[in-house]
Amino acid sequence: MSETKTYTVSIYTENNVGLLNRISAIFQRRKINIESLNTSISEIEGVSKFTIVINLTEERVKKVIGQLEKQVEVIKAYYHTDEETIFLETCLFKIKSDLLFEERQIQNIIKESSARIVTVNKEFFVLEKAGRRSEIDLLYRELSAFGIMQFTRSGRISVSKEEMKISSMLAEFAE
Repeated sequence: MSETKTYTVSIYTENNVGLLNRISAIFQRRKINIESLNTSISEIEGVSKFTIVINLTEERVKKVIGQLEKQVEVIKAYYHTDEETIFLETCLFKIKSDLLFEERQIQNIIKESSARIVTVNKEFFVLEKAGRRSEIDLLYRELSAFGIMQFTRSGRISVSKEEMKISSMLAEFAE
């Protein structure tokens, strides 16, 4: 029996309306939970990159990749385990400003977590943190004790540790 692992699926497509719906429908029909989904422009004009995090067996991931390549206008789709990628999530915390100046412990938490203060005004300050999910979860738990006004986080973004030659392949597509 195959082992379930966390995989990062990267999908490069042309920028077309409705692709997000068609891609997510492939996962939905197979009852695959998407832990995280991020989409952005790629290094090539007119090409988007979807980064999807899932927990599956490698055999099921290969089948999903095959379905994506058949049912969506995919330029390239591939998958990696966590060990094969460098990845981050980012988040923003909105917290009452008076806590920043009155609670020494918050200043220590910010320093120890390598978070960065983005803005400060009379009512609130905004803190930014980039890192692994576990680091963001820890910071969230620590700051929750003081009260978080608002919190948002991104999905995973990643790059492969391997040389994939994606840029040269996409450049050929753009020509």
